[in-house]
Amino acid sequence: MLKSKVAVVTGSTSGIGLGIARALAAAGADLMINGFGEAAAIAAPGDCRGPRVDVLVNNAGIQHVAPVHEFPLERWDAVIAINLTAVFLTTRAVLPQMLARDWGRIINIASVHGLVASVDKSAYVASKHGVVGFTKGVALETATTGITCNAICPGWVLTPLVQKQIDALAARDKLDPEEARVKLLGEKQPSLEFTTPEELGALATFLCSDAAAQLSGVALPVDGGWLAR
Repeated sequence: MLKSKVAVVTGSTSGIGLGIARALAAAGADLMINGFGEAAAIAAPGDCRGPRVDVLVNNAGIQHVAPVHEFPLERWDAVIAINLTAVFLTTRAVLPQMLARDWGRIINIASVHGLVASVDKSAYVASKHGVVGFTKGVALETATTGITCNAICPGWVLTPLVQKQIDALAARDKLDPEEARVKLLGEKQPSLEFTTPEELGALATFLCSDAAAQLSGVALPVDGGWLAR
């Protein structure tokens, strides 16, 4: 489906970004990945067509947890810069060539925290709400073109960072790993199951398809019922 297309996925050496990159590669896209982790094996390299970008997935993000009155200014600036400003900068960079070809797919990985809030996550919540709003703005500006812009809003996803939270919860509360997993999920995600990077990759691939040509400006929760409460 994506043969001859070039995709850029930010923050794609692990977790959600890696899952999306692998799904796009399986659909035939040539991939450019980036991140601070170890280089990941995606697929045999294709004939990447110069600086062209057909699919942009803005996935890179960071988190810091603290009450607002104790939130370090430098951490606020970092969260906003990576989670929100970077989405603007990459989108601004690729839009001219997408407009020239009258085709493109921009997929922003937001969060359920782009739609609801949690305590002690003010910068993350603000940045992800900003991503959802930015997604809508870009969708309107490109509405009469072959470009779409959508946001995926995952709930709990079992990434290495979340596994560390489970391990820490188990150690703190003297729980076995399964009890800690259920306790973490039970606070927010009614399904008591994690969303997987593979599921998010499948959704991102669908958003790149012709079937999703009229799907734009949408924030799609993948949250096991989190927002249904």
